[in-house]
Amino acid sequence: MNSSIFGNELIARRDFLGSVSQGLAGVALASLVAPSIGSAKTIVRHHPAKAKRVLQIFCPGAVSQVDTWDYKPALERHHGQPLPEEGAFLSFQGKNGNLMKSPWEFRAYGQTGKRLSSMLPHLGAHVDDMAFVHSLTSKTNTHGPGCVFMNTGFSADGFPANGAWVSYALGSANENLPAYVVIPDIRGEPPSGKANWTSGFLPAEHQGVALNAQKTIRNLQSPEEYSPQAESDYRRFLAQLNQRHAADSPEITELKARIAAYELAGRMQISAPEATDFAAESVGTKKLYGVDDPNPLKAAYAKNCILARRLLERGVRFITLYSGSRASGVDGLLNWDAHKKLKADYERHIPILDQPSAALITDLKSRGLLDDTLVIWTSEFGRMPTHQEGTTGRDHNPDAFTLWMLGAGVKGGTSYGATDEFGRRAAEHPTTVYDFYATVLDLLGIDHERLTFYHNGIERRLTDVHGQSITEVIA
Repeated sequence: MNSSIFGNELIARRDFLGSVSQGLAGVALASLVAPSIGSAKTIVRHHPAKAKRVLQIFCPGAVSQVDTWDYKPALERHHGQPLPEEGAFLSFQGKNGNLMKSPWEFRAYGQTGKRLSSMLPHLGAHVDDMAFVHSLTSKTNTHGPGCVFMNTGFSADGFPANGAWVSYALGSANENLPAYVVIPDIRGEPPSGKANWTSGFLPAEHQGVALNAQKTIRNLQSPEEYSPQAESDYRRFLAQLNQRHAADSPEITELKARIAAYELAGRMQISAPEATDFAAESVGTKKLYGVDDPNPLKAAYAKNCILARRLLERGVRFITLYSGSRASGVDGLLNWDAHKKLKADYERHIPILDQPSAALITDLKSRGLLDDTLVIWTSEFGRMPTHQEGTTGRDHNPDAFTLWMLGAGVKGGTSYGATDEFGRRAAEHPTTVYDFYATVLDLLGIDHERLTFYHNGIERRLTDVHGQSITEVIA
């Protein structure tokens, strides 16, 4: 049985922790009297950074590029005709029908006149700051692996997420808050759940911390029956136990991560309530985001957007903000997976995304945070320009989709790559997820080929063995 000496007593660790954990909230507070164990201290930068932090907005369910960001007038001209050279081809769910134009017109936005869906008026107002990559491709056409691939660079589970790599490289700018925070949609986690924010084989302390405006951090207050002195004594004792146990087992990163998590929880007792308290937000700010919208899903996402801004301005290094969750028994109900009724589904999802996301960008810009914050918008793959046979929806398309970025170091008002005239395949500068993240890391001052971690005989990295920074979208 593992044990430690404290004073003249031999105390069984498991028995001790079992007894005090029944009522002592202060077990998490060892860090108030001891330094953090296993925390990254070295900031890894290979060249001057343009961005200090990243906000990722993720829409799970595979957003249709030809109904949002990628204007294809040929779809209007050839609506109802077979897709040339492919006919009634098979895709993820079976046969495809003819070409189908978007249910909505595309409108010119900004000084650049970039055409986006008329369903996106609020985000369209930021088009001059956006850099679009229209020629993305994926390795999979299945949602779970697709989301994991978009977030980790691998379609299999178990590889570190984008935010975990950034946490590993740069750490947090605020030791009282996590470096990597994930804000799930009120409707639930995305496909493949926590595999999207795992630390993989990196030290476990770099995994994402999931919270949102609806479910913030619980049990932050100490019980009234414990005096400050008693709690301080327990913290000091636990700090010594933790330090000794970690020193005896240096190879167990999970142990170090657990200790670091408890220590962080202790520090968050002070910092988190303030960071998640919206009382100081003005009426005008809440109205800008839409927190009082009669649609409860939009109001919830709006609150999550405010939470994201509050965490970014307090030093969180990487935030992934979800708009949508797992697939459901009814296609397109909980996320963007519009197989059967695209128009009805997107008229549900786009208003939830549009105003709050645009307000978040506006708010970051007005506070000067957009100068050193990189905002990226992602989805796991795209959708077909045809309708799925027997439906008015679209099937999965891993051969062409759009992502965009704006903010620190981004050349606004630009578009890189292009799909064919119908949006079926990437035709000009086909681009990979590896290229996209090579660009993200580049903006953070990191050479993606040099940010590595040795695991099972391989120097692993976020971009695997691929990737080249898209310099055309960098200012």
